[in-house]
Amino acid sequence: MDLTGKILIAMPGTGDPRFEHSVVFICSHSEDGAMGLIVNKPTPNVRLSDLLEQLEIKATDPASTLPVYFGGPVERARGFVLHSADYTSNLQTLKISDGFSMTATLDILEDIALETGPKQSLMMLGYAGWGGGQLEDEIGRNGWLTTEATNELVYDLDDGEKWSAALKTLGIDPLVLSAKAGRA
Repeated sequence: MDLTGKILIAMPGTGDPRFEHSVVFICSHSEDGAMGLIVNKPTPNVRLSDLLEQLEIKATDPASTLPVYFGGPVERARGFVLHSADYTSNLQTLKISDGFSMTATLDILEDIALETGPKQSLMMLGYAGWGGGQLEDEIGRNGWLTTEATNELVYDLDDGEKWSAALKTLGIDPLVLSAKAGRA
């Protein structure tokens, strides 16, 4: 199972409040583990303009007022930009799928500030990580559902709507979900 480029949807009762109602875009998945970014949890008091100012990057783009997201609990001081595939950094960009890429170098922030960056992007601090077999185990214990990633789901929807919209792609009404799992 390779979930690279897919969406994880946290099931109710995950037991970890950091992942409650999370929608996670999986950037990389192999037998060695997985890395993803939570796309629906903006940090309450940090804007992209704050980061640009701290990094002494002059912004001409109104997008600099966009939120910065809690990408996950691992390396929370490290920045990642999940973005449309129309942009490639001069330093390093990970192409995830035809529609999604990720860049973790400073030049993407400079390009976003100058309005020469990707058409669509989300800035994250931190990431979600799983060791080899850990994510598969969590999925097997009904901790996560998976669905296809779309630009609308990742970039366009209001953050408060992404979790229920992701479930609806699977035909699931969020109101009927239970934290209890069973075996037939």
